Amino acid sequence: MAGNETFMLVEIIYDPSCPWCYIGKRQLDAALAARPGVRVRRRWWPFLINPDLPSAGLDRADFLTRKFGSEARVSRLYRAIAHVGRSVRIDFDFERIDRVPNSLHAHRLVCMAARAGRADAAVEALFESHFVRGLDIGNRLVLAHIGASIGLQPSAVTTYLMSDADTDLVLEENTRAQQLGINGVPAFVFAGMFVVCGAQDPKALTRMLDAARTAGAARIRPRELVR
Repeated sequence: MAGNETFMLVEIIYDPSCPWCYIGKRQLDAALAARPGVRVRRRWWPFLINPDLPSAGLDRADFLTRKFGSEARVSRLYRAIAHVGRSVRIDFDFERIDRVPNSLHAHRLVCMAARAGRADAAVEALFESHFVRGLDIGNRLVLAHIGASIGLQPSAVTTYLMSDADTDLVLEENTRAQQLGINGVPAFVFAGMFVVCGAQDPKALTRMLDAARTAGAARIRPRELVR
């Protein structure tokens, strides 16, 4: 291992039902690929963008029309998001999405996956399942299949999701993010020092990586890295 490698913690505040968070993840991936000397452990912090949704979610068309005022405006907004997505190799298929999900249980799945070193895989699978395949990531049976697809033990995932394990943790971390002044996602915290809010061009995130490394990045032991 090269002696000049930097081991850095990057915290991402996100919601798996937010398309900009999917874009932000891919932009971070590109920034990290441009800095092979920075070895990163990602820490995913839950944020509930729609905390008052019922557990079964809501009809997407109705929800978005009420939120943005008209179907025409919704269509324009999501065409723009899809255009940005293509720049980071995301094939958004919003027409396949029927419901706006309550993301609480999806966040819980990431908590479980993190204990197995599979948090990054879980987040990517959640984004792809929802935004490309149109699956309802508020549905615990759907989430159980996603968990199994990333290598978690199927019966353990089902048992976990049908319990209330980590529910309080997700809610507490959502509150913590708000108390820190985070009111939108994605947000990125580099080495506990530099905060960037919103989906950013990979070059902007690369500059933050460089700034954190120059300032004396918080270092973690190599064995703590999530590969």
